[in-house]
Amino acid sequence: MPRLHRQLGRLDWFVLAGLIGAAVFLLYRMFFNLNYNWNWGIIPTYLVRYDDEGQRWVANALLEGLVTTIRLSVWGMLLALVLGVVLGVMRVAARLAPRLISRIYVEFIRNTPALVLVFLFYYFVNDRLLAHFEVDALIRHSPPAVRRVLALAAGDLTLISPFISGAMTIGLFQAAYIAEIVRAGIQSIPAGQWEASRALGLPRFLVLRLVILPQAIRVMLPPLAGEFVNTIKYSSIASIISIQELTFQGMQVMASTQATIEVWITITAMYLVLCLGLSLAVHRLEQKYRQTLH
Repeated sequence: MPRLHRQLGRLDWFVLAGLIGAAVFLLYRMFFNLNYNWNWGIIPTYLVRYDDEGQRWVANALLEGLVTTIRLSVWGMLLALVLGVVLGVMRVAARLAPRLISRIYVEFIRNTPALVLVFLFYYFVNDRLLAHFEVDALIRHSPPAVRRVLALAAGDLTLISPFISGAMTIGLFQAAYIAEIVRAGIQSIPAGQWEASRALGLPRFLVLRLVILPQAIRVMLPPLAGEFVNTIKYSSIASIISIQELTFQGMQVMASTQATIEVWITITAMYLVLCLGLSLAVHRLEQKYRQTLH
């Protein structure tokens, strides 16, 4: 492994100075040399507002959109993780049929535009599955305690069907990429581990659960962290199916205030904080996992 230099050389300082200069130039062009009337004062009013009825401060459009984005990403990622692990294990199955099914699904998702898949999955899930099971009616007639839990997990219950459709769409889309991560992680384990486990008389399922997957997690964690972050970013595409996540709320605020640049800078900062925080958390988890292995 090549030795890493801990000090900046002359070329490093030159490149760093060039990048800082370019950033300063862009900021100057944006804030001082642009024919644009800045109005940052309206941004806080769309983050929080005072509720006269409840006599308290509550989240407004942008913060509500951020919370919806988090909910959408969490449920989408949970579905993607479960389905992705199943598909990934199927990709390395001994029988041809599960390998073929998983391969067809992965190749279909990876070679189809995301926008097309969003519409395809959304209208299939919303118009066929949810309408068939009458989800809205079931929620309306559910006990108050159940509705409170659902409201905490999914937000506004009058919009529960679009929310479920969006979460399932994101989960089905991301599952294909997680399946490839799981497949690569399993195949990275030396064949001797399989042979030694089978020599002990363990069936294939126990070999995977007790021997292969615990070792493969170390390989899978970094790319999985990237997919967690991608799930948050991909959730913005749900704005085209009128799910009131952060990007959708940003477009609504922009349309009503005409504060285009301020709104999108704010939304960019909110996505950046969310994604960066998640990346750091997964990095800490990866370090702890490595320490437990050693």
